[in-house]
Amino acid sequence: MTDEPQEGEPLIRPSSTEHPLYDPVVEACRTVYDPEIPVNIYDLGLIYTLDISDEGKVGVVMTLTAPGCPVAGEMPGWVADAVESVPGVREVDVEMTFQPQWGMDMMSEEARLELGFI
Repeated sequence: MTDEPQEGEPLIRPSSTEHPLYDPVVEACRTVYDPEIPVNIYDLGLIYTLDISDEGKVGVVMTLTAPGCPVAGEMPGWVADAVESVPGVREVDVEMTFQPQWGMDMMSEEARLELGFI
């Protein structure tokens, strides 16, 4: 088994945007910041997928701005703690990936504005 997506598979799995917990989970992710960048990790584009089950299990697929990020070991725990605080969330699993590699084009317009890129 390989981590490489098969031909035709999306690089980033879609999120459970229709789930009633989606917006509160997004807002919880927005409370987590990379200590070196004054923008939350959601608007930075570090959260790739929020997969929310009917039972309240949340799978988070995320990345970092760089594999050697100094908080690489801590960031998944920060995300899990934030998402677990959402009422209705029963379990959180944070998966780290570097496929696809993060790029500045993944940032929201607000993040690019905040960082002076536009």
